[in-house]
Amino acid sequence: MRDGPLARVLAQLGNDRITGDELLTAFAERLSGADLTTFLLEVHRRRAARVSASDVIRAYERDRFVAPSSIDLGALRAAEDVLLRALPAGFDLVGLAPVLPLGAHSALSSVPQNNVLSTSRGTDVAADPTTGLALEAAVRRRALLRERARSTEVVRLASVQRIVRAQRFEGPLSFPHFTILGVVSAGRNARGLVFERAAAAEHVKFHINALEAAGASSIEVRLSDLSDDGRDAPVIAAVHSAIDGAAASVIDDPDRVQGRGYYRGFAFSVAGEIGAMRLDVGDGGFVDWTQQLVASGKERLLISGIGVDRVAIAMTNAFPQG
Repeated sequence: MRDGPLARVLAQLGNDRITGDELLTAFAERLSGADLTTFLLEVHRRRAARVSASDVIRAYERDRFVAPSSIDLGALRAAEDVLLRALPAGFDLVGLAPVLPLGAHSALSSVPQNNVLSTSRGTDVAADPTTGLALEAAVRRRALLRERARSTEVVRLASVQRIVRAQRFEGPLSFPHFTILGVVSAGRNARGLVFERAAAAEHVKFHINALEAAGASSIEVRLSDLSDDGRDAPVIAAVHSAIDGAAASVIDDPDRVQGRGYYRGFAFSVAGEIGAMRLDVGDGGFVDWTQQLVASGKERLLISGIGVDRVAIAMTNAFPQG
């Protein structure tokens, strides 16, 4: 095992006088991604060789990341079907990979890397479907812009994904892994906020329709402009107009704190009473991710998501045990 790439990597690291800080720098900055993967694969191979079946069962019993969901799979599938049927026409359903390029979440959304599960092969386990959808939307928008430099064609994508988040959440409805229905709309800024107003109205209406389909007896939508200059006030006005008469109470929430620095401008949240439970189940807003990925300040991206696990719990009126 000391031949080939591994021998070369070990030669780079081999120095009896190297300090701990220098070793950390070597791993983090000097080694290429491929060389670091080579080293870590050998480390994991050796550690795995020492693991017995009894070690595996003990780890399975105590590691919160590997335990199965406490929510019935049939209930989850039923909730997914209900929510997906409410998706507007024109959205492409994407089967996302379970991993993303290393640093995808932290580079785009400033999510701390310690809140993401990274792998030894230079990838991150998915922590939010909208990140993967944003990458795919950026690829599609780049292709459209190559065909026509000022293309305003909108890319609409959705996916249901089981995700993992490393930070600990408190409460009976908080889990280390759970399912989110993610939805993104990617387009180009135009005079009069044409794309922004249409996308915001479409996402909010979808969330209302989805909760109605799940059996919500009451729905509350909160609308906010998290920009410093109130530039998305016309977007909020457009949403009000589009959902006027919908089966939801709509509240302007200019003092919203959650999501500031994450969302850029318009943001919304959705709560519903399903059965005997009132739950916060949906959230969304504009982000600057495709501006970074496409390298154009004219690009716009609206993301939103619905917590499928919470909808499944409410639809069955069954809190998870344990």
